[in-house]
Amino acid sequence: MEEKNLNIFKRFWIYQKERFPVFSYGLMVFTFTFSAMSYSKILRGELDFSFVTFFIGALTSFGYFFLLRIFDEFKDAEDDAKYRPYRAVPRGLVTFKELKWLAIVIIIFQLILNAVFISKMLWIWGLVIIYMLIMAKEFFVRNWLRKHPVAYLISHMMIMPVIDFYTTGLDWNNAGTKLPEGLIIFLIVTFLNGIVIEIGRKIRSSDAEEIGVETYSYLWGEKRATITWLCILFTTFIFANLACCYAGFGKMTFLFLIIFLVICGSPAIKFLKNRKQTTAAKLETMAGIWTLGMYLSLGGIPMILHIIGG
Repeated sequence: MEEKNLNIFKRFWIYQKERFPVFSYGLMVFTFTFSAMSYSKILRGELDFSFVTFFIGALTSFGYFFLLRIFDEFKDAEDDAKYRPYRAVPRGLVTFKELKWLAIVIIIFQLILNAVFISKMLWIWGLVIIYMLIMAKEFFVRNWLRKHPVAYLISHMMIMPVIDFYTTGLDWNNAGTKLPEGLIIFLIVTFLNGIVIEIGRKIRSSDAEEIGVETYSYLWGEKRATITWLCILFTTFIFANLACCYAGFGKMTFLFLIIFLVICGSPAIKFLKNRKQTTAAKLETMAGIWTLGMYLSLGGIPMILHIIGG
């Protein structure tokens, strides 16, 4: 039986496996939410943890990232149809109408969850949705952004601290307090992590480039793109340590981040020497590992240790 003749549940199961693996993304989003909420609590010195608030917030955050994937399908429709007919939408696995209704269901689900359980978060939830919708329209300057890849990267990666404004707000906003001192640094780290992931997943060797796919290695060259990625990774490390200082973390966290920096940066050094696609492919993996480890060190692990220790 052809894919497009399968029932909608089977087709969306295939879709998520290809375009948004719910289990791997779910793990990262739940870690992201837990750590962000925990870091805000650590800054405020209020270590009581509401798992109900966290769970609702994590589901909302997961919905945000799923919406980003859906919006990208619409945004990239023309290029996908022309250059990537093997993807889910161009080959007819799912339709734009189905994706539109899925997006509406996700937004309604988020709205109900937040309205019923954490109503104080509604204004931030709405702020994130508005930014995402404007971003989906490429800020109404699509052609200009496509000609300026750095501006495109910055404007789109701003969604990361915008979502983190929500996840940290699960603590400070829900508690009715102002933004804790030092939280801006954490939001900067989130922004930089988004860039680390975005550039890392779009660096390829010259023989692996695809027509119509504007990777950063294609736009800037392999060497420049890789060095840029390393610089952003190191900059993220610097700001992560500033965030540690605000939270009062000790030398062990600094040592942990140093080790992670060396491990995650090593494939980039190797790629500068051999330019093999197998090495380039490791940059995306290392970007994910770095992001996960950094969030755990800033908020997740300290909160877990507090919960376990009572």
